Amino acid sequence: MTPADTGASTVVGATASVPAASDPVVTDSRMAPGGPGYRRMSFALFLAGVATFALLYSTQALLPLISGEFGVAASEASWTVAAATGGLALFVLPMSALSERFGRRAVMTASLAVAVGIGLLVPFAPSLGVLVVLRALQGAALAGLPASATAYLAEEVRPKALVTAIGLFVAGNSVGGMSGRVITGWVAQEWGWRVAVGVIGAIAVACAVAFRLLLPAPKHFVTGSLRPRVLARTVRDHLSNPLLCRLYAIGALFMTVFGGVYTVIGYRLTEAPFSLPQGIVGSIFLVYLVGTVSASTAGRLVGRFGRRGALYLAGGTTATGLLLSLADSLPLVLLGLVLITGGFFAGHAVASSAVSKTATRGRAQASALYQSAYYIGSSAGSTVGAIAFHAGGWAGTVGVGVLAVLGVVTITVFGSRAARVERRRPVTA
Repeated sequence: MTPADTGASTVVGATASVPAASDPVVTDSRMAPGGPGYRRMSFALFLAGVATFALLYSTQALLPLISGEFGVAASEASWTVAAATGGLALFVLPMSALSERFGRRAVMTASLAVAVGIGLLVPFAPSLGVLVVLRALQGAALAGLPASATAYLAEEVRPKALVTAIGLFVAGNSVGGMSGRVITGWVAQEWGWRVAVGVIGAIAVACAVAFRLLLPAPKHFVTGSLRPRVLARTVRDHLSNPLLCRLYAIGALFMTVFGGVYTVIGYRLTEAPFSLPQGIVGSIFLVYLVGTVSASTAGRLVGRFGRRGALYLAGGTTATGLLLSLADSLPLVLLGLVLITGGFFAGHAVASSAVSKTATRGRAQASALYQSAYYIGSSAGSTVGAIAFHAGGWAGTVGVGVLAVLGVVTITVFGSRAARVERRRPVTA
């Protein structure tokens, strides 16, 4: 990363020391592709991502059925999604602080265990109010996963492999989101939404057990402090970093698009002119496979176009998909969803990995702040997207998404200008 990216200055005249031939060779003991433990670690965190997104969005494809059972509108049923993502957004920072004290693996394991337990209670919710409360608690429990996972990767994986490793974790998120929605769609068509979310809970149990058995013990974790003053100072330092703040805003805006589109799409496709059955609507989420590919190739995109170039590409792809989805043609709507999904997951992987690279200390808090902004964007997108759909149909939801993408582009342009100004500044010796 260039000095302009990090805000650091280059010192002119510094002399690099050359190790003598007799000096011992220092090797990097962190994991890298092909090295010991890397595959186990990647698969374990992939499964954690699957479980997290499958649980977090388990009701999203089922909103029309939930609306029907409880007799509520889309904007009310959408709270079963917004409550979960909102709970995660609120608790991700405290959970990241716990991971600094008790370790990344311990916090991730506990988070999954509690979230899975709540997931097994969700099918028995007697009312919409109880369902929303359970979903909020589930989101709060899941908060220990995202920030702890990216901090674990930043500590245990070599820097050159970090974008790829985080991309694989994000790919697990996309697989979890896809499989959860597809499975719930078909199961709900036959047995109702309650059985569908129960099946997701059982799948998450299997993922959680495999994750704990496979994830290698951390070797580079250093215990941090739980003192509120230390945590507040770390958070303040991150929020005073302009680059980190831009990345947080980009993550929130991308997720605003994604949350709005996928909260409302089920309503659009079950209504005229499409009138698709619930099972087919659930299968629409197979387009998440595109997100799996785009997230896992984010490292190559950054290598070819640079971070800002990759963000422009992701934003342009997302905006094109939004506009295509306005057509009353099912193939064009599906193509639009493919582009929205691919653009979103690429942008998310690029922004989240840049946060981990930029933060030189307090990585868990830096990642937690990103995740908090990201899921605040999801809650906002779910709620505002549903309200816009109620007021203006699908065009209203698309309008919200386009505004969010314009925000991503504006922030990225501002970042490019700030980097050019930084490069032109005279460097003091």
